[in-house]
Formats: sequence, structure tokens, C-alpha cells
Amino acid sequence: MKKLINAPENVVDEALAGMLAAHPGYIRVEEPNIVVRKDAPKAGKVGIISGGGSGHEPMHGGFVGMGMLDAACPGAVFTSPVPDQMLAATKAVDSGAGVLHIVKNYTGDIMNFELAAELARAEGHEVSAVVIADDVAVKDSLYTAGRRGVGGTVLAEKIVGAAAEAGADLATVTALCQKVQDNVRSMGMALTSCTVPSAGKPTFEIADDEMEIGVGIHGEPGRSRMKLATADEITEMLATPILDDLPFERGDNVLAFVNGLGGTPLIELYIVFNKLQQLCAARGVTITRSLVGSYITSLDMAGCSITLLKLDDELTGYWDAPVNTPGLRWGV
Repeated sequence: MKKLINAPENVVDEALAGMLAAHPGYIRVEEPNIVVRKDAPKAGKVGIISGGGSGHEPMHGGFVGMGMLDAACPGAVFTSPVPDQMLAATKAVDSGAGVLHIVKNYTGDIMNFELAAELARAEGHEVSAVVIADDVAVKDSLYTAGRRGVGGTVLAEKIVGAAAEAGADLATVTALCQKVQDNVRSMGMALTSCTVPSAGKPTFEIADDEMEIGVGIHGEPGRSRMKLATADEITEMLATPILDDLPFERGDNVLAFVNGLGGTPLIELYIVFNKLQQLCAARGVTITRSLVGSYITSLDMAGCSITLLKLDDELTGYWDAPVNTPGLRWGV
């Protein structure tokens, strides 16, 4: 294992310290390991929080800031954060307008967020939650009952964060988050495994001439393992199930998100996007908004995921709204 770390057991703590040192104008880091928007809580504003295992950076801590999240709860690498973190984050960002939990569909995340919400409500906080489950690759996995929550989470955090920033109330931002979930689909693939620092070896073995289609962001197996194909062929394997699932229809406008899993250069992601645009156009689906880059990663895994969100004027407007976080910013 070759990694830029000191000791595996200190990776998350040292990374959070470094994040704070790099972005003191955006965030503060509080016990027990929560990343909080520097100016939170904001009077009259609904708090938006999310969280999950570390190793997916910049998600979630990198998305704390104006127009996105008010707090993030990072667990150990690929391990759900604990209820104490979610409770502390909820209390840290609640201005009295309530708090929305955006939860990826992983068993540990759901269980711990639900417990934290119960504890917060017992202390007088109004809390709602939406589960993101957008992965079309598999129905159940090692970590989930139902579909996994993947790239759609980033889009939900941005859109809902913009609505909260604009003063929408808790019921409105909760319904908006559910609307994103209802209209977003994703699928990913891997060329290599990733290496969790505490394990010191790859999560799974894959030959140099193989790829995994439908892989999860923790290295969970996907739909199939097969011989390596071209970028265009891989893009079609990912995009076709997504386009078929919602289903997307001729005349639809979509946000297309091509995401790197940590070990894939941007030049390759643009090759994927080029083919994705062609596939969408052939179906009469127009990409009107795009995001290309590594925003929800799996440590050092080489591979990518594709996410398509069906857009309307409301979703497009909130997507375009200003955002200013360490990991995503425009319009400011």
C-alpha cells in the first residue's frame, strides 16, 4: 500500500484538520468530528445536513457552505457516522426553522440518521429526512436494502441547499429533495479496486484486462465483471439502463453528471461525456446542464459513474443558483 498518510487510524482526524486549515473561511470543525458551515446557524434558514463514511471526498464535507450543506458528518473510512455526530450537527445548524437530513441508502447511514432524528425531536428540534437511492445497477447490495445512494446525492445537496438559502421552509425543501430523488438515476463502473487504509490491501481483486459494471462506491460488486471495453462501449453500458429506468423520454431536458471515482483523470471523463451526449441526443433527450469531475469518490478507485437528472424550470433554477463551498462553487 502506497498512500500519503501517517497512520491509518489517524487519517480522518488529520484530513479534517487539514480541511479546516485550508478552508477556514468556509467551515469550522467541531466535536464529535462534524464539519459545520462557518456562519451556521443562520437565522430563519432551514439547516441541511448529510453524512456518510469518509473516503468519498469531496462529498460530504467539501460541500459545506453557502448554497449547499450547513453541516456534514464524516464517519471512519467507508463506515457510517454515529448518531452522536448527526445529533450534534442537527443542533449546530438549527436556527429554529428545522433541519433536513439527506441520507444515502446504506443500512448504517439510515439507522444512525433515524436514531439521531428521534433524539433531536425529543429535544424539540423539527427534523425531516429524505433517502437518496438512485443506483440502477442492483436492487440490493452488501450495504443496502434496495438501491444504493450514489451520484444523485450531490445533485440533491446542491438543489436543496439553494432552496434553503433562498428561504424555503422545511416542508418545501423536503418535498424538493424527494422530487430530485424521484427524477434521478445513476450507475457506475470500476477499472480497479480501491484500498482502504486500515485494510492495507485492495478491497477486491480484478485482472488488468477486466472491469466491473455497476460497482458501488465502497467496492461492492455490480451487475457483471467482463473484459475491458472502449470508453464508448462502457458509456453505453452505463447510460442505457439509466435512460431506460425512469424512463427518460424524447423532449426531456436533463442534467448530466459524469463523476470520477478517485483514480480517473479528467480527460477520460470528458471522453465519457462526449459519448453520453450522443446517446442522449439519439433519444431526443437534451443535456441542458452538466457536471464533470470527481465529486463522489471511492478513495483511489479508477472508474466513473453517470448520473442523469430530469430537469424542469424549478430544478434548473436552483441548480443555477450561486454556491460557494470548498468542493463546488459558481455564481459568487
